[in-house]
Amino acid sequence: MADEVINASEEVKEEVKEVEVVAEEVAAEPAEPVVSEKTKIIQQYALKEGDTGSPEVQVALLTDRINRLSAHLATHNKDNHSRRGLLQMIGKRKKLLAYLKAKDLERYKALITALGLRK
Repeated sequence: MADEVINASEEVKEEVKEVEVVAEEVAAEPAEPVVSEKTKIIQQYALKEGDTGSPEVQVALLTDRINRLSAHLATHNKDNHSRRGLLQMIGKRKKLLAYLKAKDLERYKALITALGLRK
């Protein structure tokens, strides 16, 4: 009986060590890829240095978020809270594109071509 308890406690210790190793690996992974991708998108579509608010940048960032969320919803099709957020982002992108189309048609055409949107 005592041997069984000792063996069980050793197994638990080994499992705890494995969990700690996995936790360290997860903690060591930086969350930078999302931030660096966002920075790349901003740099690519910015009209000038430090531009983060132009319609081109906003539409490009929304398109990236929409694509990510669409992939998420393909896997988690019952996630209606995220689906609502997706629909809100699509609506916001639609409004920004309508604004850009009314303001400057050439910039609008260049943007939808660069992003590969259907229009």
